[in-house]
Order: sequence, then structure tokens, then C-alpha cells
Amino acid sequence: MTDNRIVFRDLLTGGEPEARDGWIYLRIEGEPYQRGFQHGYHLASQIKEAIRVNRFLAEWDTGMQWDFFVEKANEFFPRHIDDEFTQELQGIADGACANRFMTSFEEILAWNGYQDLLGSWWPLYNGSQPHWFRNAHRCSAFIATGGATTDGNVVLAHNCWDRYAASDHYNIILDVRPSEGYRLIFQAPPGYIASTIDWWITGAGLVVAETTISGFSGFDDNRAPEFYRSRKASQYARSIDDWKNRMWRNNNGGYAGSWLVGDIRTGEIARIEMGLRYLGYEKKDDGYFSGYNVASDLRIRNQECSGDSYSDIRYNGARRLRFKELLEGRVVDIEQAKEIIADHGDVYLRKQDNPCSRTICGHLELDDARYGSHAGQGPYYPWGAGDGKVVDSTMAGNMSFQARWGHACGMPFDAKAFLRQHPQYDWLEGYMRDRPACNWQTFGGL
Repeated sequence: MTDNRIVFRDLLTGGEPEARDGWIYLRIEGEPYQRGFQHGYHLASQIKEAIRVNRFLAEWDTGMQWDFFVEKANEFFPRHIDDEFTQELQGIADGACANRFMTSFEEILAWNGYQDLLGSWWPLYNGSQPHWFRNAHRCSAFIATGGATTDGNVVLAHNCWDRYAASDHYNIILDVRPSEGYRLIFQAPPGYIASTIDWWITGAGLVVAETTISGFSGFDDNRAPEFYRSRKASQYARSIDDWKNRMWRNNNGGYAGSWLVGDIRTGEIARIEMGLRYLGYEKKDDGYFSGYNVASDLRIRNQECSGDSYSDIRYNGARRLRFKELLEGRVVDIEQAKEIIADHGDVYLRKQDNPCSRTICGHLELDDARYGSHAGQGPYYPWGAGDGKVVDSTMAGNMSFQARWGHACGMPFDAKAFLRQHPQYDWLEGYMRDRPACNWQTFGGL
């Protein structure tokens, strides 16, 4: 027992988790295994609950039990992950076990690869897609610089959309100070070595967000998973081009996305779109890019995707047009970025305040789907924007950002009341939480 206490004391050198208005902030540091152990130990109960819920969701969506996906993850991924991040994953598993959640490296690896497995590999293996990935509403984001911002520097904003039962667990903010590479602060589910949501601030002066490319089809299990590539790129890249090259290297096509990346040192911003076969890349030092779940690159959109909604303002095309309305000819700062990422303007019905599936701050739970089926998700589906995050060059230079848990607009969500009103979703009882109204909070700092 004494030896174990000494080991724990030596390993737990980061910080205690801090709960703040819906978020949990945790600082971890050191060598790969050490920081993984800190992560797993301090967030053991959160990892246990997140895996419990997502084991259920995986079986509900596919008919396959969780052990099937654990087996496949360990067939595909280990040979592509270097020793540094293998050790960090092992540390997470061991730390969780040390704090009473009996898990394993194999399960933590599968948990990190959940999006690759369920969203990318399974559709090709089974010939169908989980309903949440068919042209799904996933995230909203924009990045601006130069004449599009009040001080000429970079502004980035993002909210993450998902089924509420899944995104209930996206409230972890990890502040990682590794022994090698750059410091990172990012949002993640508990137990993940990468963001996956995707929201990153790096010590190299890069700010990174991502919106999923929906309707994408492509996966190569002989290449490296998205969670590993995004973590390695964010920890080691020195520039936008360096980040792009690292992320594209050995790309498996998993969790294809439109990445919005800014460099606060140069004022440059980029939209980097990664399919399996094609890489789209645009960079500039004046203007903006937005993300709304449709590929901008014509090769990816036409040759690697189905269900193009670029111009369909009943679906994802609505947010493309709304971003255009809000950003073109306008200069923005951090406070205006908060308003934009919480916007409820509905371009289809021409209403300025109509929270629904078409708005930048998405609320499918309020939408009767009479103008569209939400890509097969049905009326009043409990899905939408589960947060809001904003950062500018000044904040990123201090390794900080601002975030709001729950909807970016601050609207609360009462899970029990929702299920009483919409009993067709009773299968989510016990797997979905309340989202009270929360305030914007600042995380990180030098």
C-alpha cells in the first residue's frame, strides 16, 4: 500500500479538476504515461458514465454490442499509434482503474476511436450508416481575420452539435503541458487524448476548430485514425501548413471534416478539408471562412459525399447563408462572435428568432421537421448545439478562451419535461441529462 501511495503521489502532479458552470477543467502535465494517469484518475467517474451511455447508443444505432467495436478498434488502430500516445492511452486506463473504474487499454482505445468506428468504418462494413451520420447536423463555426475583425487579428467561434445524450459528456476542458511539443488547451469527452469535438488552442499560436462533412463515405483501416492525427498535429505543428501536412499524413478518411485554422502570429486563417482521396485547402489573411457540415471543395463534395445540401436552405445550406448574412461586410470582435455562434436566424422561414434545425445555434428538439426530416432524425429530435466557444488572438496568446456550456444561446433543456412531451424518445430515459442555463466562462491562462 505504501508503494502504491508513492507511485500515485509521483504520477498525480498536474492539478485537481475544477467544476465551473457545467464544465470540468483539468490540467495535466509531464511524460505521456504520467499525464494519461492524471487524466484517467481524476476523471474516472466521468469516463465510466460516458462509456456507459455510449455503449448503449452504439448498440441502439447498429445492433452490435460494444465489445464488437472494442475488438475492431484493437484490430485497426494500435499499429498506427506511436509510443508516446500509446503510453498516454495506457495511463488513462490505469489511472481510471486506480480510481475504481475497471477499464482497459483496449476499451479506452475504442472509446477514442468511437467516431472513426461508428461514423466511418461501420457504414462501409455494414452497408448502412447510423442515422446520426446521414447528412447530419454536426457543428457550426467561423474564423475571421484582417478587415473582417475590429483589430485585424484572428477571431474563432464554434459550437458542437450532437445528440444530447452523447454531447452531455463533452464538457471536459483539458490543459495539457506535455514533456515534448507545445502546450494544448482543448475541449474533449473524458478519456480522450484528442478533442474530437474539435476545439484546440496551441502553444504555437494556432487556433483550430472543425465541422464535420456530412454524407461522407470513405475509410481506410490501413491508415492512422483521426483522433491520433489531430492530437499529434496540434501538439507538434508550428504553422498552418505544418498542421495541414501532419494531419493529412497517413489519413484514413475517418471523421472527415472542414478544419478552420488560424495563426495568431501571422494573422492568416485557413479552411482545410480532408476527405479520404482529396484535400481541400484555402488560406488568406483577410476575410472569413465558415463551417456548416457541407464540403466547400468540389471534389470532396461531389466525389466523396452524397446528399449535397450546399444550396438547400432547409438543411445545412441554411447556416452557410446565415453566416454570409452575418459576416459579409461586417467587422467582428469576441463579443459579436458570441452573438453569431448563438444566432437563431432562420433563413428559410425568414425569421430572426426561430431556434430550429436550420439555425447556427441548433435546436432540433424544438423543430417539428415539417420542412425536412433532419436527415432521418424525425420531429423534435433531442439534438443540437451543446455549447459555445470563442477565442481571439489576444486570448490565444495567453492560452485561454471563453466557453458556455449548454446551448450557445443560454437556453436551458429539461430532459424529463422533454421526454414527457415527446415520449417517442423514451428509449433515451436514463441516458440524457438536463442542461441548465449557464454563463460564459474563461478557461486557461499563462
